[in-house]
Amino acid sequence: MLTVIAEIRTRPGQHHRQAVLDQFAKIVPVVLQEEGCHGYAPLVDHAANVSFQTTAPDSIMMVEVWESVAHLEAHLQTPHMKAWSEAVKGDVLETHIRILEAGL
Repeated sequence: MLTVIAEIRTRPGQHHRQAVLDQFAKIVPVVLQEEGCHGYAPLVDHAANVSFQTTAPDSIMMVEVWESVAHLEAHLQTPHMKAWSEAVKGDVLETHIRILEAGL
């Protein structure tokens, strides 16, 4: 199993981040039905108000779990992901993707 963490940086302003989250709400149920997908969730910073927390108000962290890189690559080629990318292109500045495996 692979854990994917994608940091999606949106244009400044809550409305840009919310627009991306709204588009995720449309596709999450579909993605969770894809072969090889074991988790797919957009997360945003919690206002914990603690000194040790790092926050990024214009970022969304996608946490995904895939059986393999091949499943992830197939996911990126689906019509719903292509439509999602098109729908959010005006709101997203950049995306950084980490593909992780268990360290032990």
